This record gives sequence, structure tokens and C-alpha cells, in this order.
Amino acid sequence: MAAILFGSIGTIVETSELQRKAFNMAFKDHDIDWEWSRSTYRDLLSKSGGVERIESYAHSIQQNVDSKAIHLSKSERFQQMLRDSSLTPRQGVADVIRNAKTNGFKLAFVTTTLRSNVDSLFHSVRDYLIESDFDMVTDASQVVRCKPSGDAYEHALRSLMEDRTTSIAIEDNVDGVTAAKSKGLHCFAFPGINTAQHDYGHADHVVTQLDFDEILHQLCDTAVN
Repeated sequence: MAAILFGSIGTIVETSELQRKAFNMAFKDHDIDWEWSRSTYRDLLSKSGGVERIESYAHSIQQNVDSKAIHLSKSERFQQMLRDSSLTPRQGVADVIRNAKTNGFKLAFVTTTLRSNVDSLFHSVRDYLIESDFDMVTDASQVVRCKPSGDAYEHALRSLMEDRTTSIAIEDNVDGVTAAKSKGLHCFAFPGINTAQHDYGHADHVVTQLDFDEILHQLCDTAVN
């Protein structure tokens, strides 16, 4: 048996600009005179965690804000936008999931985002895939440390009864790749529109679309080596 591990919302569907919009709406909700441009947001995406991004930006302009309250508002805004949307999975995602299921592979969604974000994601792509397509779905409540810690991957591999030689990770950001590689996983970097310029030198492959045959080939090589 083998497993394909999708590592974040962004590996399933492109939501980066929705998230940036949600941040900017949250700033207005809290009467904060910030507006993140696409360039600013791209730079902030080099690290995981919305609270951490807010704190990093506030520190850079020497301003004190309630980062957790702002992030809660951002999450609510983002979830509402997802619930109001019908989104299409990124190129190759639906095909990989379909072929994985047909060929008896295990599938996991190994994210450390909020459970409410996970629910909203699956609602937004309901015309193409559903949560039960995955053998396992994680969220922030299941790990002590979020990415770039590899705790979520360790939890997933243990639960699926797989190991690094029988599994492939797919990540769309640098911290996600770091998390996967910390557990010895072969990792495809699948950057989104706002993370494509980041340095993925530690990934095994960098791709602009997913291809099941390529993943299968790498799984075979990983198992042999």
C-alpha cells in the first residue's frame, strides 16, 4: 500500500487571493489602517500561520495589535467566502485523487489549519470532491505544533500505518515542504500564485500541475531506494 499526502488547503484549491482579501476585510473590521498588497502578502507567506503573519507585519511597522482577534475575524471572513463559492480544484488534483482511489492508494489531507477552514474548503469544492475521498483529514486540534514542525506528518503516517518509503507529500509553501522533509518524506512542491517565487530548493520536485503517473513513478523509486 502507498499513500499520497496533500499538505494544505492550497494544494487542493487556489485560495491565496481570497485569504488576502479576508485579511484586509478583518483589518477594517478592527479599524486598523492596513491593506496588504499582493506583493506584501507574497512576502508574508514565506512563513506559516495567520497570527504569525499579523504579528510579523505589526512588528515591522512598530505597531501593537490584537493579532489573535484579527485572525479570528479573518478566519470568519474567509470561511464565509468559501461557503459562498463553488471553486475548482487546482490542475491535476481531481485526477490524482481519482486515480489514487482506483489504484487502492491511501489519501490524506495533512493540514494544520482550523477545522472550520477544512469544513468550508470541502463545501467550496463539493462538486468535485468530498471529505470522504480521503482516508484521513487532520487539523490544528490534532497536533501540538503546527508546520514547519513535522508533527502532523508523523501523526498521519502513524494513523495510516505507512512510512516515508511508501508515501509522497504535496505542499504549496516552504514551511510545508520543511515539515514533510523533516520526516524524511519525498515531497512535491506545488506552489500557488502567491508562493511561486519562494525558494523550494529543499523540495524533491517543483511542479505547476499534478500528474498521477509522475507521483507513481516517484513512489516506486522511493520504495526501491
